[in-house]
Amino acid sequence: MHPKSPKCSSLCLVVTEVEQEVFTRTHIRDQFEALFRGFDSGVSFQFFKSFRRVRINFSEPLRAAEARVKLHKSDFNGKEMRLYFAQSVHIGSPRLEPPKPDKQFLISPPASPPVGWEQSKDAMPVINYDLLCAVSKLGPGEQYELHSGTTDTPSVIVHVCEDDSSEGEDETAEGGIRSRPKIIQTRRPDFVPSVNQ
Repeated sequence: MHPKSPKCSSLCLVVTEVEQEVFTRTHIRDQFEALFRGFDSGVSFQFFKSFRRVRINFSEPLRAAEARVKLHKSDFNGKEMRLYFAQSVHIGSPRLEPPKPDKQFLISPPASPPVGWEQSKDAMPVINYDLLCAVSKLGPGEQYELHSGTTDTPSVIVHVCEDDSSEGEDETAEGGIRSRPKIIQTRRPDFVPSVNQ
């Protein structure tokens, strides 16, 4: 394995599902490397044991293509090798470029709204005065049909609830105005002294 890193212009191959012996046994690793050194003497290897993959960096794209054509699905140590072209993370520049400015408003929270963006105005609430008038004229137990039912749709009917209070419980204050119902407080539990040991 060469310490030098591959150049951006070089082409790389990735071998997947590599035999475990390539990572553990030196002479099998040497045989594996010799297959690719026949195509390019300046080839370098990166072994990823946990992924069972090997990345092979070539000095010229044509040599990598030739190795891919001749060695893909070939037999090595009793198992079929599968080679794929690796896509370079950076093209032309070794640095990761920032996103284009026209997409930055999608980042949360946005730095600023896009050009031409305007706040939408809330719609006015819809008040059905006919419904309010009809309901105000209804007495307890009566109903008002908003929408007549058809074979495909149900009818919509407003029912006014009956008054559940009886005459004996109806308490009125001075001037005929009904007083507020009394809220009964929850009783506090009796105090029980703790026993100290």
